Amino acid sequence: MSEESAKFLVVTGMSGAGRSTVAHALEDLRWYVIDNLPPQIMTPLVQLTDRAGVKLPKIAAVVDVRGGDFFHELQSVMEQIRGDVDLRILFLDCRDDVLVKRFEATRRPHPLQDDGTILDGIQAERKLLEPLKEAAEFVIDTSDLNIHQLARKVKELFSDEFTKAIKLSLLSFGFKYGLPSDADIVFDARFIANPYWEPALRELTGNDKAVRDFVLSQPGVEEFLEGVTKTLNPVFEGYIREDKPHATIAIGCTGGKHRSVVIVSELAKLLNSIDGLAVSQQHRDLGRE
Repeated sequence: MSEESAKFLVVTGMSGAGRSTVAHALEDLRWYVIDNLPPQIMTPLVQLTDRAGVKLPKIAAVVDVRGGDFFHELQSVMEQIRGDVDLRILFLDCRDDVLVKRFEATRRPHPLQDDGTILDGIQAERKLLEPLKEAAEFVIDTSDLNIHQLARKVKELFSDEFTKAIKLSLLSFGFKYGLPSDADIVFDARFIANPYWEPALRELTGNDKAVRDFVLSQPGVEEFLEGVTKTLNPVFEGYIREDKPHATIAIGCTGGKHRSVVIVSELAKLLNSIDGLAVSQQHRDLGRE
């Protein structure tokens, strides 16, 4: 595959997880987006693009279970065209309870529920899609994202053409609200004294200087930051070798408001100095009560 190979992104994932929002965001970035593409058409599409004699485009194909029997051939078709295009997979995931609410809100059945419930359809789809999720270079959990946040995340990932650099997302979260399902690595910041129990700090967040100073002054924090950075260095080198272009590193504390926010901010400063990393931050549970 040459450096001039077309960029081909397969967008797939759970029904109701936000594929339409992703498609619109990619169109805004001047990707050529094809919705509900039968996998068998991928091969002639790549061949047609190859014969076009013009600058090769960035193509995004939205493929999902609406394709019926066609969908079962997706993986074999992708293997056939990998040598001709720079192919990546973006998988959109979402928690079952959130998907049920979304289907109930739109009053539409799940495409796989048949005579069963919405949850039956979701579970059948999740089982069917598991191999694709395992093979995906990009996984986004949209459970706690609104359409604007999802669009922004897509634009952060794909605003530039695929590069050798790793786009690293640092995510703070609260364990009380559940683990982020799209995290590649999770670190636990609950060993640090909790600012919540300090009356003057309780209503502040990790973005406030008083909380930041408190957290960073606690025993073991400096060693923790140094240890995490040292641990991640060989991981990033491996990601580059294995052509994994995106990674999410999650830092958790109890509520996701104080300690994890500070640690993510400090890690961002440290990791931004590493060549080949493009670091962004997200604080999943910062706005929760």
